[in-house]
Amino acid sequence: MRMDGDKEENVTPKTTLIKHRPNQEGSTIMQIDSAEEGITAQETSPIKFSHKQEDEEQDEKLLGCEQENKETPKSTFVKYRPNIDGPTITFVVTPVDEDQIDTTNEDVQSRVDGDVHLKVPERVASDSDSTYGDTFTSQTSITRLLAQKFKEYKAVRFSEASREQRKRSLEPGPRRRLISKYESQDYDPCENALFLKEHEKEKALKIQRKWLARWVVMMLIGVGTAAVATVIEVSIELCAKYKFYTLTELTKMCKEDELCLIIPLVVWMLINSVLVCLGCLLVTKLEPQAAGSGIPQIKCYLNGVKIPGLLTLKALLAKVFGVILSVSGGLVCGKEGPMIHSGAIVAAGVSQGRSRVFNKDFRIFEYLRSDTERRDFVSGGAAAGVAAAFGAPVGGVLFSLEEGASFWNQLLTWRIVFASMTATFVVNVVLSAVHGHPADMSNPGLISFGKFTDIRYRVIEIPIFLLMGALGGLLGAGFCSINAKLILFRKKNIRTTTAKVLEAVIVAALSAVSSFVCMYVISDCAKNEVQGEHRSGRLKFTCPDGEHNMLASIFFKTPEEALVDMLHDKTDAYSVRSLIVFVPLYLLLMCWTCGLSVSTGFFIPSLLIGAAWGRLVGVFIHRYVPWVHTDQSLGIYALVGAASQLGGTVRMTISLTVMLIECTGDVTFGLPVVMVLIVAKWVGDLFNGGLYELQIQMMGIPLLPWEPPEMSYDITAQNVMNKPVAVFRTTETVDRIVQVMESFPHSGFPVVEHYQPGNIDSSTETFGRCKGLILKSQLLLLLKRKCFKPRCGSANLNNSNSDSIRLEDFRDAYPKHMGLLEVDLTEDERKCILDVRPYMNPSPYTVTQNTSLPRMFRLFRGLGLRHLIVVNDRNEVVGMVTRKDLAKYKLKSRGVNVELQKMHIHWE
Repeated sequence: MRMDGDKEENVTPKTTLIKHRPNQEGSTIMQIDSAEEGITAQETSPIKFSHKQEDEEQDEKLLGCEQENKETPKSTFVKYRPNIDGPTITFVVTPVDEDQIDTTNEDVQSRVDGDVHLKVPERVASDSDSTYGDTFTSQTSITRLLAQKFKEYKAVRFSEASREQRKRSLEPGPRRRLISKYESQDYDPCENALFLKEHEKEKALKIQRKWLARWVVMMLIGVGTAAVATVIEVSIELCAKYKFYTLTELTKMCKEDELCLIIPLVVWMLINSVLVCLGCLLVTKLEPQAAGSGIPQIKCYLNGVKIPGLLTLKALLAKVFGVILSVSGGLVCGKEGPMIHSGAIVAAGVSQGRSRVFNKDFRIFEYLRSDTERRDFVSGGAAAGVAAAFGAPVGGVLFSLEEGASFWNQLLTWRIVFASMTATFVVNVVLSAVHGHPADMSNPGLISFGKFTDIRYRVIEIPIFLLMGALGGLLGAGFCSINAKLILFRKKNIRTTTAKVLEAVIVAALSAVSSFVCMYVISDCAKNEVQGEHRSGRLKFTCPDGEHNMLASIFFKTPEEALVDMLHDKTDAYSVRSLIVFVPLYLLLMCWTCGLSVSTGFFIPSLLIGAAWGRLVGVFIHRYVPWVHTDQSLGIYALVGAASQLGGTVRMTISLTVMLIECTGDVTFGLPVVMVLIVAKWVGDLFNGGLYELQIQMMGIPLLPWEPPEMSYDITAQNVMNKPVAVFRTTETVDRIVQVMESFPHSGFPVVEHYQPGNIDSSTETFGRCKGLILKSQLLLLLKRKCFKPRCGSANLNNSNSDSIRLEDFRDAYPKHMGLLEVDLTEDERKCILDVRPYMNPSPYTVTQNTSLPRMFRLFRGLGLRHLIVVNDRNEVVGMVTRKDLAKYKLKSRGVNVELQKMHIHWE
């Protein structure tokens, strides 16, 4: 937000403007028009003033100020809040005599949309489009109005306010914000006249066809996800092969002259920098939603939140080629996490039976074009992505259930299992053929931990495993905390495309330099003995003939290959010094890489770090208490450390346990794995949330958790609802419909009767008797299709098209709905009448004003609602509740203290 303030020189102050963006799904609008000679106030939400002592627990809808104290004046706050969740304008004032009032004082301090106190701006503007229905309020008008209301007060400098007052007026941080642009999906079916008419004609054959189509789509999702996984795997293998072959040959050329090693270092830096630069440009220019793993966004989508650009063909291309370039470019990341996002995109595209990019509609699966059906297929796509990545179909289903889907049923479970099995089978067949042994079927996923032979553990080792779980929780909590701080730093300082690309290139170059320096300085050499079938090669580097560098055997491989070696190599395969250097270095690089504008995943790097420090624990046990662990292999400690590190980072339990068991192929490790995952989650939760939860919180997405917040039963619908409400009558003029949609960016509008626009009952603030709910997307399609009738005596117009529109016309417009600018109306057409009763939802969910927040929360969470109308005892509309109104209430723990925190809505 740009804020520029100029000093007022004239006696008549300049009119300064503050921009107020209403809620996109229902909001309060306050408009005050001003002129140089006076004020004309039009208040749809009257300003309320209270002379009570301001308290932190007091409802923020009231305005608090301290009573006058003539002996010792105290600075107080006077708050003007036109919306419960909207901008707050804060004035720091102190009691003075009436004749000392100066309403034009330039030192008045204000806060707009949570910004830190600044001088009165001449204009606060936004770069967003004006069609969102912005309301401009005169800052000079507010100053004069407050001066009239509080004649005993005068504005003073912010520097003179007390420390507590400054603390209260600080801007809420990103962790306490919800971004207004994220809207809910429409899971509640609109049972209007068109819906009932279509279902009356529905026959048994059509029902069976729809049932079969769902299974066919799930099969196509599995095949498509497997194809994407195969492309990623083969491409990364080829890139890594030629990259490390080139570096190895350049290193071999420097047998005697160590200064010659600068050549492979520079080549390594250049290769990493170029590949990562291309990957970052691909993400930032083509589709920014392809950055990261995409798992937090998919989780929010399955929770019922629309995220623009998440499931598009651009996002798929940027994700696939971006992760190939990122992993090949040497970043500390993996390819398994982005497979979940890729599978979800494949599912969302296949289920629609058309391509908007190529403007081709295959006229198949038309009856599956809805938010509800698409959500189920995206759940299957996410599960298929996990199955293709880890060769774990059951783990994929549990991952989609535990981390993703908010709405589940038994039939959906079977279809998702089918999609996951299909993805695993196709990946196995294709990769086995690519590797030259098609009959073996030995590649069920992109990563396999290999077969654990002759590895066992004793009961006495279980307490050691639990301590390792606690250590994994601590390291995971530290990683999440550092990542959260880096996200805040990037939000403030790294905003442009150039800065994002430059940061990614720097990280790629430093990854190569730090790895090379560690290999050169810590030259731990080991003899070239056969360590097992899983070792793929060694690098001599600066070691004598017949030996290899231990760190080079880790850095000169992909993270997946290094992880397999870490799990299966013998005790003396890595020195303690090498592991002690590798763990913090790799952890720091992973912290820096996480959050870059590139496609990255962090499953494999987390597992690799955990396996490394797990081997350290195993070496300590083997050396100092050998009677505890008599086995020569440290694979069990590496596996437990890997599970602890990943569990402490992402805080998953059920699905991660099954995924690791399926990767190892041995259920014997089930007990220690599940125990360390639970301990890691408990320990990590003592400090902060998991990685995905923190990222969702930083993005400001209104995610609804499984259960409503505790300590919220005293909060009712009357406290959280938005009012006044923009409503439509059952028969409305086209001109008013257009005006309301231009002024209000809401997605849904209650349909009422016995209501006259502009006449609001000031005593009850009701808006007519509720008859239904109609969506903005429906109104836009009706206007574009000219489904209105002329008024009696108006000019001759074409006959209404209301009889020709069908329910499939609304499905064809899904999911990309048109904007108001795409509707072309003449002046005569704007005078026509539109009857919305055949198209509205005649039975929307409503609650009374006394309904508690937990009850409304369960309605939204269980039924997938987008709007909840609040009515009084006479069924008259008094307010509207949306997802953001419920998601902004969070429980926050501070040691042993737990408090209910109210988040702010940031308007974008």
